[in-house]
Amino acid sequence: MFKSFLAGLLIVLSLVTTSCAAGVTGLQSYVNTSKGYEFLYPNGWIPVNLGTSARKTVDVVFRDLVERTENLSVIINDVPEDKTLEDLGSPSEVGYRLLKAMNNTPDSEQKAEFIRAESRQGKDKTYYLLEYEENLPDREARHNVASVAVSRGKIFTFNLSTPQRRWDTVKDSFEVAAKSFTVR
Repeated sequence: MFKSFLAGLLIVLSLVTTSCAAGVTGLQSYVNTSKGYEFLYPNGWIPVNLGTSARKTVDVVFRDLVERTENLSVIINDVPEDKTLEDLGSPSEVGYRLLKAMNNTPDSEQKAEFIRAESRQGKDKTYYLLEYEENLPDREARHNVASVAVSRGKIFTFNLSTPQRRWDTVKDSFEVAAKSFTVR
């Protein structure tokens, strides 16, 4: 009797565990040991060859094999060595600065709307999670989620982007991926 109860309990626990993870399955790990960051990204995504000119600030880009405009990137820029993310501003302030940079692109009709900003504490770093919606002239609206951190005199921006029509389908895995971004 006890064995069948235990077996039934194990089956229920495995079903509950599986169903809780069902919304975010299909992520794999990327680790860049030389630059000191890592993240999860969706299965079926492939690296994009950037060439040498984009390598100044854009460190890596992945895109979906099927939905070719769905992508992620890691951008690394310098900040003063003694600065922390909090020194650069609150999540909203940093988010609005990035929004301003997005709106000041060569495509001057691009409009991005800032949706939310939050702070999360990692092991020994603060991360800002930012969400935007972009409206591009003559193109489909897009949804972006970014995670930002400062480490070793660098600001790291991890950004995931998808067409707005796909947002409801991918938002759970994008949230997990954005929150998985860590720097050392």
